[in-house]
Amino acid sequence: MSPRAVDPRVATPGSEPLQSIDDWDRPWLPWPMRVLNRLPDGVARRLASLDEASLLQAAMRATGLHDFGDAAFREPLQLLLGDLEEDGGLTPLGCITARTLLGQLLRARLRVEDGLARHPEAAQQEVRCPIVIVGLPRTGTTHLHNLLSEVPGLRSLPLWESIEPVARVRGRLPLPDLRRARTALRMRQLDYLLPLFRSMHPMEADLPHEELQLSALTFRSFFFEGSFRLPRYRPWYAAGDQREAYVYLRRVLQLLQSVRGSGRWVLKSPQHLEQIDALHAAFPDAKIVRTHRDPVRAVLSLATMITYTRRVCYRDLDPATEGRAWAERLEQMLRASLEQADRLPPGSTLDVRFDDFVRDPAKTVGQVLAFAGAGAGFAATAGERVHERLRSQDESRSERFVYRFEDLGLDRDELRERFRFYRERFDLADEA
Repeated sequence: MSPRAVDPRVATPGSEPLQSIDDWDRPWLPWPMRVLNRLPDGVARRLASLDEASLLQAAMRATGLHDFGDAAFREPLQLLLGDLEEDGGLTPLGCITARTLLGQLLRARLRVEDGLARHPEAAQQEVRCPIVIVGLPRTGTTHLHNLLSEVPGLRSLPLWESIEPVARVRGRLPLPDLRRARTALRMRQLDYLLPLFRSMHPMEADLPHEELQLSALTFRSFFFEGSFRLPRYRPWYAAGDQREAYVYLRRVLQLLQSVRGSGRWVLKSPQHLEQIDALHAAFPDAKIVRTHRDPVRAVLSLATMITYTRRVCYRDLDPATEGRAWAERLEQMLRASLEQADRLPPGSTLDVRFDDFVRDPAKTVGQVLAFAGAGAGFAATAGERVHERLRSQDESRSERFVYRFEDLGLDRDELRERFRFYRERFDLADEA
């Protein structure tokens, strides 16, 4: 069965058809993955062990390093592993995905700790007034982040650096830096396994990316919820005080400045929605830009994307259950965000409405820079680069995607009512 389908309701002569998912009941996978998923569970669990000691030892062998830093990361790691071990719906490919992902994070953490030890001067780096974009997916956060990343003097995080923040070393000698190449290979593998994913969420090795994976180095992050069902970890994370995780993020940013050049950071992640208190504690001078759009659209698109990606990991995934769970989770995040943002000092936040941003992106960029005190030279070089980025993004939007409430068993009117509190707070158009 093909992973792609054209929605006949929106395909018109001379226009690019919208893509949709037509195989929710029998998910399409490449044939090697189908063969892999026929392995007995016991064999799969031995091949891709989710035992904590095995993961830690493998990371140390791969890097030749042994210092993971503060052992506080072990508690959330153990919670994650417990949820994964007890989930009987995890496929062999799911086990391999989990071990690969957790192993990559453990190796990155070892290299970060080694980098901090080799570059003690990093602790003196000033992470000054970062611009932090906070908003639900599909509210313009990625587009705004990309545009701001074109402004000279602002420092963003490319995808390859978010996955491998520190280059590999052998002893004290650096190895050839192949992080970009490895990330590009990962993107090709992603296209093979999930051919529709980058139609929903464009990603390229050198494009600006959110710092979600850097946050995951403490294993206290929203990052894991997008990949796996985590019945114990999810409420533990949502209810916890994650300030130490943000302090660690600050240390990683200091290290990156020390080894690859400084600049004023432009950060972006949906995780920050419910972690504004922790964000402000670690970055008290941060300039927070909040993007706003009808949450019903965000719920539908995010739930669709996550359910699509998760289905390679689970044999018993129910799209309707996923849709309801994500509607509840995003409501929880939005309510926490409003409560915490109201506690910020005056002048800490700027609200950007999605329709205003779409109407005039360059104007919005100028407003953000003025709010952040970084707009003095915008009209010249920065303005030209932003307009060039706008042109390139418009030209690259050849693949489009249609999201359908019925695919995830979501009730449009129920969602309208659920998120009325947010839409009315910011006078947002009903887009459902």
